[in-house]
Amino acid sequence: MKSILRVSALLLAAMLLSGCDWVVMSPAGDIAVQQRDLIVLSTVLMLLIIVPVIFLTFFFAWKYRESNKDAEYAPEWHHSTRLELVIWSAPLAIILVLGTVTWIATHKLDPYRPLDRIDANTPMPEGIEPLVVEVVAIDWKWLFFYPEQGIATINELAAPVNTPIQFKLTSSSIMNSFFVPALAGQIYAMPGMQTNLNAVINKEGVYKGFSGNFSGDGFSHMHFNFHGLSQDGFDAWVEKARAEGVALGREEYLVLERPSEREPVRYFNDVDPSLYEAILNMCVAPGSMCVHEMVHIDRSGGGGVDSQANYDRLRYDNRHADEPSAAPAATFPEAGREARGDEPQGHQPRAVSPEEETPVPTPTNEDDDEGVKPIPAGQEPQQEGAPGKPDNDGGRTGR
Repeated sequence: MKSILRVSALLLAAMLLSGCDWVVMSPAGDIAVQQRDLIVLSTVLMLLIIVPVIFLTFFFAWKYRESNKDAEYAPEWHHSTRLELVIWSAPLAIILVLGTVTWIATHKLDPYRPLDRIDANTPMPEGIEPLVVEVVAIDWKWLFFYPEQGIATINELAAPVNTPIQFKLTSSSIMNSFFVPALAGQIYAMPGMQTNLNAVINKEGVYKGFSGNFSGDGFSHMHFNFHGLSQDGFDAWVEKARAEGVALGREEYLVLERPSEREPVRYFNDVDPSLYEAILNMCVAPGSMCVHEMVHIDRSGGGGVDSQANYDRLRYDNRHADEPSAAPAATFPEAGREARGDEPQGHQPRAVSPEEETPVPTPTNEDDDEGVKPIPAGQEPQQEGAPGKPDNDGGRTGR
């Protein structure tokens, strides 16, 4: 009966694993292949220690079992130089090899490092220019700019095979992670800064891409298809985007960046060439200060008292504060799910009922320090927080 149960469990596990996608172990891009090889090598090196230890554990338990009267009994034994050398030299050698391989691979597979080969058998041809793709992570969709082709896409990426690709990545709001397992390892996309990734796809096909960093309600649907195409196929794809696309300027982007889910593939053919830099510098909205302007002011020693006028231009997190809802497409019914409750969905407070007016935050007195209320005349300051122990002089201490 136990044998039948054991076999059934193994069959069930095999059936479940048969549905797994082993793309990380069977990639189509040279960078991902090298990363796969590093994973395999690291695992094999560790198994050189783990397997013998597991085997010897069971062997000793069997050999020195209570019923084996022929096993040697040596209660006074405590040291063996030969055994000590084996125990320490083997792990030390593995650590040295693994450390050396990791150090070399860390520099060779640096995502910022330009590629030096197309695949294991093909060095990088001289004079070849990489395909530049500018990536913007938006809640909850991906926006891809092709500056050299003059197009942009939503949730669809394409590149010719055996051509180096240079990705420039940023985010519109919060940190995200760009990940195409068949192409290369994941790389973070963060607002106000740019990260880079150099990669190449070696086989034609359609590969899955997604966000590898949780970023809110629509994270589960933040997927896209990456098409590895021949050069002719890529040229045809670009012409398709130009033919079916619409204009994408700053006004269109401000609508596009609002959180939304399950966005269909879209194309843009008349793209503002300065839009990506404006997104990167967080100054797409009219009147907002660009990051590079702020950096220049800081490097110049600050703006002094006059810099107070920059406050409104730096309120990036409240760029939709004047709208009734900061994310109209992220809630019911646009997102296709029921509302989670009656909590406010935007930056502004919401009225309790339709008959009541929307509450407005109480303005603060500019003469007072922010967050500090003046003490009325004749009233002594009050201690806040947990009381401390009395001192010897009758006072209190916070310790």
